[in-house]
Amino acid sequence: MFMLQQDEIDINKAYTPEQVSVMLQLSKNTVYGLISRGEIIAKKIGKLYRIPAASLSFFLTGLDYDLYLADQEDRKNLTRVEKAVKKVRSTSL
Repeated sequence: MFMLQQDEIDINKAYTPEQVSVMLQLSKNTVYGLISRGEIIAKKIGKLYRIPAASLSFFLTGLDYDLYLADQEDRKNLTRVEKAVKKVRSTSL
C-alpha cells in the first residue's frame, strides 16, 4: 500500500488535482471537494488548478511547512530542555 510521507513532498512544486488524488489515494472528485471547502488551498490559473506543496503540507500536518520544520527541530531538543529545566528547578528549591 502506498503511503505519502511528509518528506516526499517537494515544497517548491505545485501539483495538479489529479496528481494529488494519486498521492493521497483519493478520487479526483474528493480532491476537488476538498479544494471547494478550503481544506486544500489551490490556485486557479485560467481554468486549471494548481496545488502548492505547502498547501498539502498544511493539509497533512495541520501546520505550515516552516512551522512543521521548526516543530521537528524543537522535538530533537526536547529531552535536553527538559533536563535543563529539571536541573534549574532542583537547585532553586
